[in-house]
Amino acid sequence: MSSNNTGASKANEKQLQLHDLAVIAEMEQLRGWIKQQDYYYYQEDAPKVSDAEYDANKKKLENLERQHPKLVNSTSPTQIVAGVVDEKFAKVKHSVRMMSLNNAFTMKEVEDFAERLKNALPDLRTQQNHHILETFWCEPKVDGLSFVAIYERGKLVRGLTRGDGEYGEDVTANLKTVVDMPLQLKDPLNLEVRGEVYLPKAQFLQFNTQREQQELPLFANPRNAAAGSLRQLDENITRSRKLHYFLWGAVLNQEQSANITTQQQMMGYLADLGFITQRHSCLCSGLAQLQEWFDHMQKIRHSLNYDIDGVVYKLNDLRLQEKLGATSKAPRFSLAHKFAAESAITKIRAITIQVGRTGALTPVAELEPVNCGGVLISRATLHNEDEINRKDFRVGDTVVIQRAGDVIPQVVSVNLDSRPRDSEPYIMPKYCPVCASPVVKDPEGAALRCTGGLRCSAQVMERLRHFVSRNAMNIDGLGEALITSFYNDGIIKTPVDIMTLQECNHKLQLQNRPGFGEKSALNLFEAINKARQVRLGQFLYALGIRHVGEVTAKLLAKEFGTLAKIIEVASLPDGASRIAAVYGIGIVVANSIRQFFIDPFNLKLLAELQAQLEIQEEAPDSGTGQSGPLAGKNILFTGTLNKMSREEAEELAQQLGAKVLSGVSKNLDILVVGEKAGSKLAKARALGVEIWDEEKWGELLG
Repeated sequence: MSSNNTGASKANEKQLQLHDLAVIAEMEQLRGWIKQQDYYYYQEDAPKVSDAEYDANKKKLENLERQHPKLVNSTSPTQIVAGVVDEKFAKVKHSVRMMSLNNAFTMKEVEDFAERLKNALPDLRTQQNHHILETFWCEPKVDGLSFVAIYERGKLVRGLTRGDGEYGEDVTANLKTVVDMPLQLKDPLNLEVRGEVYLPKAQFLQFNTQREQQELPLFANPRNAAAGSLRQLDENITRSRKLHYFLWGAVLNQEQSANITTQQQMMGYLADLGFITQRHSCLCSGLAQLQEWFDHMQKIRHSLNYDIDGVVYKLNDLRLQEKLGATSKAPRFSLAHKFAAESAITKIRAITIQVGRTGALTPVAELEPVNCGGVLISRATLHNEDEINRKDFRVGDTVVIQRAGDVIPQVVSVNLDSRPRDSEPYIMPKYCPVCASPVVKDPEGAALRCTGGLRCSAQVMERLRHFVSRNAMNIDGLGEALITSFYNDGIIKTPVDIMTLQECNHKLQLQNRPGFGEKSALNLFEAINKARQVRLGQFLYALGIRHVGEVTAKLLAKEFGTLAKIIEVASLPDGASRIAAVYGIGIVVANSIRQFFIDPFNLKLLAELQAQLEIQEEAPDSGTGQSGPLAGKNILFTGTLNKMSREEAEELAQQLGAKVLSGVSKNLDILVVGEKAGSKLAKARALGVEIWDEEKWGELLG
């Protein structure tokens, strides 16, 4: 009998060990996944999953750790403040730690939070003023980037990101560019305030449209756009993004604390000083009012010009806030009540293809119209071929859609149980649906691209605008509106049509067009004639060849001398490798150049353009700083560059007219910063040197 019991005991013990191992494995898998997503979210400002998926997995980990407290460790994402301090910024210790907030997703969790406060302060439960435990300052949870602004004698002297909670990134110059951020208070106070930087929804849409035109990755939501904008090395880029902010608190000194005893008073005090605070904030007493206010904010959230993903409840009494303190990660007196992810179920009626100005083919789901978050959605991007294959989207599928960041509709998943039996996998087209040119896979990414170039009407208008732009052919008077009008009316279809407008005017009678006039026509013809003499590099840039910016165009012109020579080299079997041998031009760019110059349509176009133009050889640069876009500038590179070696970058800078220095001094004009930049960055900032990251350096190179 005892032998049987012993055997059963060992079997149970073994079963428990296996169970523990399974739990440990699941917890470690969740921790690794969450840390990876935190990296994408905080370091790259480019999340890979939806907020709903992230929150669900984090909640799952929290539940497992609650059930198995002995398996919790101090490095778990549930125990630390998510975030990083990027090495490209100076690292500054916060005066008071910046923490995360605990989340609630149901009213039951809010009730549990309120009960925990009462249990933590039992003396107040029986006193007449127990109502202070039920009084909360409530404000919308702006989905932005947390910041600290430090004022000395009323002057803004330092701005920090939250970073990892203990240390923040010094973004002082960038914070000063935020709209309505006070640089000087009306009172000479020493004060530290905290808040959230955000990008208004309309600007977010405009910003993403610009990035799409520039072939840059799109931001998933306004929060990541705001984070990416504030964490720029060049404050001029941040200024151009027109960020806004709200304050949600301050670190009060002893004198200020004596007069300010509630969160409500604190926010009123900050508003009186000239800071922007939330006008939708209010004081609520009791759970019923919290629920009512939560429902109200959820109802009006789409009418706000900024993105919110929930609301925040803070115990109003500041002395009780201090008494309650915090865990290693979050304050005990505050809670974020998150909105449920806004989604809807609909069907894919069809999958259509949009062709962008650079020929990128984007599949779009044409949906049965459905209301999602107060907006009627009938179309949603499917991104690219890889995304379609990964999620297996098909025509006729029942799908879940979600508005990412409450703005961009996305197809999240497919209900396979509802899939029609006769459905077939969607195959991306092999030929452009606009011009029937062959489609090729982008060697640099997931996009498929039309090879039609200037014969593709989907691409041609943007290319026409580029052709006449200031750094290209520089034809004044032919702006975006006029090009659109002329194109739609069939007056111009190619750059040749622009150059022959005057000789065709006896048919077109441009001077008789409404809103144009004889003087406008004469001015336009004069600008076109002025542009007929053009340098080879300038002309190559005007052609809008993919990957060919001003610098690459100039390198081509200097290397080969004439357009005929470039066409000759491109036509050779090893043409791409010969072009790639030009210093500063890589194989990807070389392939793009060769593809353009072997296309019969493009060759015909070039021949017709040559008949209209006098294309001059590019004068070689001396490399002594006398000519080029960096002429007269002193430049220095520090840190690790991803796209080229430092030696290559320095030689390119010299070709562009710059002088390369060996160290930071008052004579330095530009510091280009790569990864793991050291003390040179801090010294350059102190001297007021212009700071570029590798992205801006790459923009100059095209």
